[in-house]
Amino acid sequence: MADGNTKPFAISCGDPAGIGPEIIGKSWRRRVEAGLKPFFAIGNLADFKNLNGVPIQKIGQPMEACESFGEALPVFHIHEAVAAVPGEATLDGAQCSLHALEIACGLARSGDAGAVITAPVSKTQLYKIGFHYPGQTEFVSERCGIARENALMMLAGPTLRVIPMTTHIALKDVPEHLTERLIIACARAAQKALIRNFGIMNPRIAIAGLNPHAGESGNLGDEEQRLMHPAIEKLREQGVDITDPLPADTMFHEEARAKYDVALCPYHDQALIPLKTLHFFDGVNITLGLPIVRTSPDHGTAFNIAGQDIADPRSMIAAIQMAATAVANRQIHDS
Repeated sequence: MADGNTKPFAISCGDPAGIGPEIIGKSWRRRVEAGLKPFFAIGNLADFKNLNGVPIQKIGQPMEACESFGEALPVFHIHEAVAAVPGEATLDGAQCSLHALEIACGLARSGDAGAVITAPVSKTQLYKIGFHYPGQTEFVSERCGIARENALMMLAGPTLRVIPMTTHIALKDVPEHLTERLIIACARAAQKALIRNFGIMNPRIAIAGLNPHAGESGNLGDEEQRLMHPAIEKLREQGVDITDPLPADTMFHEEARAKYDVALCPYHDQALIPLKTLHFFDGVNITLGLPIVRTSPDHGTAFNIAGQDIADPRSMIAAIQMAATAVANRQIHDS
């Protein structure tokens, strides 16, 4: 866990008509048993007023969260509006979620917040108000002055970490985007992140083949031989501990996972299916390559269950815990 000198964490509210406010409130309720360091929510105070068993405290400065955290959920009020109707996404709610995200990034960049945790947003609604990013990851990276291609999404749970080397593109476009340069960049970023954020000094990286059975020596596709092997040889020359391309259907069982610290996967579902199968309720999205720590729950807005007090907060709790781990390890590494 982070030490007592770390600033409180900023949690952007996400879409207020979703489960964001509920899982933030439930995380606060479980703060003692989960060992959570102080955090504060950013959003519309009205969206947090009717949470079951969650008293709230309006704050004007981030450090006030440390004073009130033991007695109430601190809320940094930034959007004046009536409370959102659960399950009914609106443009006003999208504006609130974007404003909260913007402020959270600014507070972390200025050092007033120790990390950023982002609750789920509705990209459909955000696009309607002019949001032109594939997701929150790309928005955060730009606000931090980092090029989109240098910010990577890692999904992590207690027994598995994965990085999709390509993300939100059509499957048919993956071979075109999967370049030797991309593979090298992803592996190097993974190595650095495991050292700095997770304290793993000699990271072991596994890489999944693109094709069935990792191409069967070129008989089922040549990307492994044409792109992956040259990249892997260059990485090994640079001191990176990385496997040859592995058949994806045999690299995620328990015994196989014990042999590596992170798996690089050519496309989105190849990474996310095993992660969500193993850690659906406690998986975390952590963005690599940023000057700040940013994590988020690995699920969506769940409009269909919003307002019913049945949302599971474990992924949000895990995101807060992972942010604390990353902050603490960065402090050790950077000192």
